[in-house]
Amino acid sequence: MSQGPILELDRISHRLGKTTILHDVSWALQPGEHWGVLGANGCGKTTLLRIATGYLWPNAGGEVRRCGISRGDIRQMRLGIGWISSSVIPQIPPEETVLDTVVSGRLAQLGLKLFLGTAPTRQDYEDARSCLNQLDGSALERRAFGTLSQGEQQLVLLGRAQMAEPHLLVLDEPCAGLDPGARERFLTSLSGLLRSAPRTPSVIMVTHHIEELIPEIQHVLALHQGQVVDCGSKSAVVNADLIRKLYRVPLDRLEQVGNRYFAVWGNAHAQRGPTDETNGETH
Repeated sequence: MSQGPILELDRISHRLGKTTILHDVSWALQPGEHWGVLGANGCGKTTLLRIATGYLWPNAGGEVRRCGISRGDIRQMRLGIGWISSSVIPQIPPEETVLDTVVSGRLAQLGLKLFLGTAPTRQDYEDARSCLNQLDGSALERRAFGTLSQGEQQLVLLGRAQMAEPHLLVLDEPCAGLDPGARERFLTSLSGLLRSAPRTPSVIMVTHHIEELIPEIQHVLALHQGQVVDCGSKSAVVNADLIRKLYRVPLDRLEQVGNRYFAVWGNAHAQRGPTDETNGETH
């Protein structure tokens, strides 16, 4: 792998019809860095992820380089990217055991399929158990995936992604729909993984909620109406003015506890500014 950036976006732009979704976005992610991407619905976060991972090309200009390569074998590059999203959950067979689900990540399958010549090895199962243990999920290994809570399912998907030994993990709103307890358990497991894994991949975590930016995520990209409004270290980027600009609601104050930020909102019934949404989460 190149010693340069894992991912470089060089002044990329993307349009959907006559609507500009992303405009002149530049960003570089170095090996070992963990990034949070903040922004309101419709700001371009999903389009940014799809371009970063090779599922879209910037059709209105700019260049994308992955590990220093501009136009390589995208299918091969995707093997080094783990994607964790609630949209994956319905694609996992509900009767499949957790251990098999984790093992399926080694074979790049959604639902473990035992084809001739591609059957998982004993080592694959040992590695899967190790991944679950690292996430404090060993007690789940014999459970059927469909019987798990949403938080437990997200944890299993995190283990599944690790089995491919990716150089980049993309977490697309992994805490969406989780209750506070499940969210904190997932974030604690993620923190532990990023602190203890011998070969920790870089992480991009997309979220609406600044409190989900765990201490290990030390860099932030902020998007507003398809443009980068700030980008850099979390301590330099995250502030009350940024949160007000991104979400257009009153903010009483921003508190920092244990290297995590928490927003204390003001009057929820105060008049909002113009909405940032265009076509919702499709961006």
